[in-house]
Amino acid sequence: MELKVNDLDRVIAEFNTKFKLFSDGRYASFDFCYNYFRRTENLTDDIEKSCLVLGFYLASWGMYRGSSFLLKEKNARHFIPIIKYISTLDKSLWKIDVDNYNSENIKIIGDVYEAIRKKLVPNKNAHLTLVTKTLLGVFGFTPAFDNFFCDTFRNLSNEQCGFRVLNINSLSFIKKFYEANIDSIDKLSTQNCTIDFKNGQKTDINYPKAKIIDMYGFMKEYLRREAQKNISSIKK
Repeated sequence: MELKVNDLDRVIAEFNTKFKLFSDGRYASFDFCYNYFRRTENLTDDIEKSCLVLGFYLASWGMYRGSSFLLKEKNARHFIPIIKYISTLDKSLWKIDVDNYNSENIKIIGDVYEAIRKKLVPNKNAHLTLVTKTLLGVFGFTPAFDNFFCDTFRNLSNEQCGFRVLNINSLSFIKKFYEANIDSIDKLSTQNCTIDFKNGQKTDINYPKAKIIDMYGFMKEYLRREAQKNISSIKK
């Protein structure tokens, strides 16, 4: 299976152009969230702020739209158990990225996913997109498994991996994709740094490799759908 792609730089550039990654742009909410959880030593010292940072990031990234249970049923206090849980985790988790996915780290990611799912998602609500977006914003160690990303990677795997759950199969495939495109992903990770909330300037914190892969997966499907819309409008 050929996983090397020749459009990584172009697709990431299109993402940055389309979604305008400047200091007051919507998508910089990832930067602020990731910086905050990575930098803050004690998340429970100001637990209200910690809840609001996470909640605003999730809202910016579409988790409060439509019939979402977060929008219909919850306020920021819903995140208190998640913040308390994250505050117990060792800071070494922020060193996990796609380049060091191994059996131990994949298990850690799975365990954190399950722990956050139980605290974040009540009853039988859908959880894959919401929890993986939380993991991306807080730890940066996995892409967000939203519809666009999953469609892209389903196609890349020729449907051999469904990307309907976060598990060893899906994370191992992401690792293979990284290894096939290591030069481009490493370069883009180095070139893209987070934006600081206070001054709106670039920090010295690089985007995780998982974030670059997330951007590619999302934008690749976004561009495909836009092209399909244009073709349909021409036919009409």
